Amino acid sequence: MATEAVLRAYRFTLDPTPAQEQRLLRWCGNARLAFNFALAAKKHSHEQWRAEVDALLEQGVPEAQARKTVRVPLPAKPGVQKAFQAARGDDRTGTAGVCPWWHEINTYVFQSAFADADRAWKNWLDSVKGVRAGRRVGYPRFKKRGRSRDSFRLHHDVKKPGIRLATHRRLRLASFGEVRLHNSARRLARRITRGEATVQSVTVSRHGHRWYASLLCTDTLTVPDRPSRQQQVRGAVGVDAGVKVLAALSKPLTDDDPHSALITNPRPLRAASHRLAKAQQKLARTQKGSARRDKARRRVARLHHDVALQRDTALHHLTKRLATRFATVAVEDLHVAGMTRSARGTPDAPGRRVRQKAGLNRAILDSAPGELRRQIAYKTSWYGSRLAVLDRHWPSSKTCSACGWRNPSLTLADRVFTCTDCGLILDRDLNAARNIERHAQPVAPGRGETAVRDSGPARQTPVEGTQVPPPNRAEGRSQRNGKTRPRPGHPGGAILRSPTQRAAPPPQQGTPKQVKSEQRALITAAHELSGPGAPG
Repeated sequence: MATEAVLRAYRFTLDPTPAQEQRLLRWCGNARLAFNFALAAKKHSHEQWRAEVDALLEQGVPEAQARKTVRVPLPAKPGVQKAFQAARGDDRTGTAGVCPWWHEINTYVFQSAFADADRAWKNWLDSVKGVRAGRRVGYPRFKKRGRSRDSFRLHHDVKKPGIRLATHRRLRLASFGEVRLHNSARRLARRITRGEATVQSVTVSRHGHRWYASLLCTDTLTVPDRPSRQQQVRGAVGVDAGVKVLAALSKPLTDDDPHSALITNPRPLRAASHRLAKAQQKLARTQKGSARRDKARRRVARLHHDVALQRDTALHHLTKRLATRFATVAVEDLHVAGMTRSARGTPDAPGRRVRQKAGLNRAILDSAPGELRRQIAYKTSWYGSRLAVLDRHWPSSKTCSACGWRNPSLTLADRVFTCTDCGLILDRDLNAARNIERHAQPVAPGRGETAVRDSGPARQTPVEGTQVPPPNRAEGRSQRNGKTRPRPGHPGGAILRSPTQRAAPPPQQGTPKQVKSEQRALITAAHELSGPGAPG
């Protein structure tokens, strides 16, 4: 047994009174105001830097030299907070400003929003430079009521806690008061009493018709260093995520029930599709800005929230049983973004069977294979089991699990795998699950996991207590449909620009050497944006 201190979130459903709900909405609005204030300051500095660079370019200065010459400081959280304090005003003294009621709101609502703006800007710059893996991060946008999620975050001094559980059913928020909990917090309260957990912050958010409080705690966990005797007896299991069934297992989930190898897919979105269609039709027939439209909108949001809860519940039940009953859980490294890409095509080359592909995409996303993989990854580290991953290009469905013969002509319509070599006849999902169990490679020690990227090979993400070598930045191209596609931030990759930069006319095409030199200049500019004294 090993003891580890990890950051762990405990989410509780709040049951606020109507007056408290109005206060929560007000605090969420002030968090949006603070985020927009910080982002506006950053955008103003960025636009000023861009204007000075353009002025030097008009004077004939080379672009590389102009970018190095211009230095405009980018306001970070300390500077933004000082500017906000100078401009906020105070309604107690009759001073007008952008937020004269600030004294009625907890100060951490504003400070956490300023930090979120810094993180959003950094994520955009890292994506531009190719430092951030995954999908491209767009230019930061302002938050708008009704479009962005209502939420705010509070911090406190752990030695003098302002965020604490008053009882098992009441949560106290600093400067706000006590809010009743819809479910019991007895488990967390006992861990706090024993000194095994310490509350660091709380994030209050609204999803559908519910309010939630997510308590981020420093939790001391006793992690098994090896599988239990029961897990060792069961051995490894292969998990093939699918659509017809939620998951096909190479071994039954319970020994006395052979049918438990195929986990039924609840398909919550399809089950609620009729009610959603009716609710969205009513929403489309209402007038914008009316009370009836707001009521219809809340009805649609509630249905979508119920669908998400049903999906999460089914996945949590399955992943915990897998992590606690088997020594090794093997999964496929699925490229979900590529699997659910639209078949619409382009005006010059339109796609085929677009509606059928859209229905398949909807069914895949309703099963949430990416979330299934994520939950298995961290739960195996909690319960002493191990994660194994099979390469996404390995043909698990087309290979016979008994003799290794491959059927290259197998289609999605073929639900039964028939081997012409050894005569095996088996459900294709069960056949794939057995292949995954046999050929998946265990993840390196340290409970790191390979992350699913938008393109390119899988990488390891750092987990607390482990060290992962930096990825090879030279591998900037990925294979897609037999063609090389550059990733953003690498030579030949696209550089994300602000809306003002996107409005500029595209550069004229030149020789390959000229194009490469221009691309290198853009990448250098992205690095300079994050340099000392420059935006970013």
